Order: sequence, then structure tokens, then C-alpha cells
Amino acid sequence: MVHAILFLFVFVTQVSAYRVCPKCGKTKVPYPLSADGNCGDPRYRIYCNDGVLEFMSAQGFYYKINRINPKTNKLVIKPPSIEKDTCYSTDLDQGGLILDESLPFNISTRNTVMLFNCSDNILLSPLNCSSSSFCREFEEFEEGYGCKGTLCCHYLKDSSMTSHRIRVRVGGCTAYTCVVDKQANDSIESWNFGIELQWLPPF
Repeated sequence: MVHAILFLFVFVTQVSAYRVCPKCGKTKVPYPLSADGNCGDPRYRIYCNDGVLEFMSAQGFYYKINRINPKTNKLVIKPPSIEKDTCYSTDLDQGGLILDESLPFNISTRNTVMLFNCSDNILLSPLNCSSSSFCREFEEFEEGYGCKGTLCCHYLKDSSMTSHRIRVRVGGCTAYTCVVDKQANDSIESWNFGIELQWLPPF
């Protein structure tokens, strides 16, 4: 009996060690995230490219992972850049951030999304497109210069919206950025730029 328990303990320990991925560069990859085919849970696939952890959208666009919090089942990816002297996000050709709905990731409700260079049709939406919108502050920020003077809006990504997409397109809005856990009186210097994703724990 003792031998059987000891064998089971060793087996479980070995399996657990096998399933946890090694670091990617200096960043730990906590279970269930999987940075290659030999560790973690393959449903929670992320990518280690040249020592940098990245998340891949359903469209095949890679976003750098800024940080991971395994206690809350969340990670934060870097928003796409806005191309210099334009108002186009680098993922515009992919339609923005689109998550694979068959996978256990979704966009959390702590994201404030800012859209830029929008068509007038967006004024029919409930988004805040007023002169006091947070997006006006971003236009004064270096990366936002190319979007200055365009129609822009912001919204909180709440539970009534799709949790698998931030959409941009020609004829709609062509650029966006995102801030995690933004408070009303935060100065732009303290904005936490990123897109927070959360994952369902494995069963």
C-alpha cells in the first residue's frame, strides 16, 4: 500500500513538472498556458518567439504579452501600434483583435477602448464621442498625433458587448488603443496601456 501511494505521488509529481512550461526569456509560463506542444494545456496556446511571449489572434496576428497573473486567470497584451503619421492600427488588415471563440480566452470587462478616425455612423452608437472623451487626451500623446482631429470615441468593454472582438475597419474606425482599469481622473501618464484577457480554468 505504501509503495503504491509513493509510486502515485512520484507519477503525479513527474506529470505536473512535465506539464508546466519552461520560462520564455525571463518570463514564467504558468499552467495551463502552453508555449509549445510539450507542456501546458494545448487549448491555452501562447507563443514564445525569440524569448518574447506572444498571444495569437484568430486572424494570426501576434500581440506581445506584457504580464500574466495566474491567480486571477488573466494576462495583458500590448495594444497594436498606430502606424507613424497615419491613423491606422497595425492590425487593421486583420479587422482588429479577434479571438477564437472555441478557445477559453475572452476580453475582460476592465478595458477602456478608444477608437479613432471613425465614420459619422458611429455617432448613432451609445459610445462617448464627445469633446470630453478620453480619446482626445490620447491624441496629444506621441503615438496618437496621426489621429488628431479625427472623429474618436471611447467605451468600457462591458458584459453587454462581445467579449471576443475589438473591431476596426476602413469605413468604420481605423485605429484603436486600450487602457486597463482606467479611472475617471487618471492622467495619461498613469494610464495602463494594454488589453486584458481572461481565461476559463481547465476542468
